[in-house]
Amino acid sequence: MGNLLLLAAIGAFFYWIFKSYAKYTTYSKEAFKNFSVSKESLQKSELGLFIALVAKVAKADGRVDALEAELVGIMFDDISAVFPEPHKTKEILKEIFNEHKNRSHDLREIALTLGNAIKRDKNKQHQFMGFLIQLAFIDGEVSKSEEEVLASIAEALRFDPNAYHAIFDKFEKMVHNIKPKADINDAYKILGVNENDDMNTIKKAYRKLIREYHPDIIKSQGKDDAYMQEATAKTQEINQAYEMIKAHRK
Repeated sequence: MGNLLLLAAIGAFFYWIFKSYAKYTTYSKEAFKNFSVSKESLQKSELGLFIALVAKVAKADGRVDALEAELVGIMFDDISAVFPEPHKTKEILKEIFNEHKNRSHDLREIALTLGNAIKRDKNKQHQFMGFLIQLAFIDGEVSKSEEEVLASIAEALRFDPNAYHAIFDKFEKMVHNIKPKADINDAYKILGVNENDDMNTIKKAYRKLIREYHPDIIKSQGKDDAYMQEATAKTQEINQAYEMIKAHRK
């Protein structure tokens, strides 16, 4: 009887340890319920540091294009939702992004800081690096400057070079396999609209679909690379359809 009680106590202790660890290694409202939202605290948080790196990848080729801007805006919503005061958090994340998109001198410093914060969590390393690679590929190609920024971040994060090249190669192969829609009727079908709808209606449908299928940094926790690839492919398909309709309407 004594041994059973001891085993039960040990089991309860390890369960408590597991629950406590899981609580702080995933991004959820529960994990951040006592977080004091301020620019200083967000800048130092893992997700704030990640947003700074997102800004540098997005602007690496000299501009943040329309699809990148759309996805970054949705990412602000996804991340701010797990913090107290989501609206305040979102505004601060925007500030962090805008400050860092035009600064390159502190790239390594920020990546090293984030790397030190997550050095014992391979899943987070993989998740963050995978999302940065996905963002670079979202417009269909990766420029030399974007590739250099990604490589610098991967090195600073101490990310396994083999894993980095494996993710990069998968995205590159996937992008090459996405064929542009040749038929304008297919484009309308993808967006769920018809040729008689005005551009305002079509834009609303486009933005709704992008929001629905975008890669989600929060919901992707625990999912494999296939999730990001599928989300990226669907996002590109939706964007290609929208761009085709815009060009056709002109």
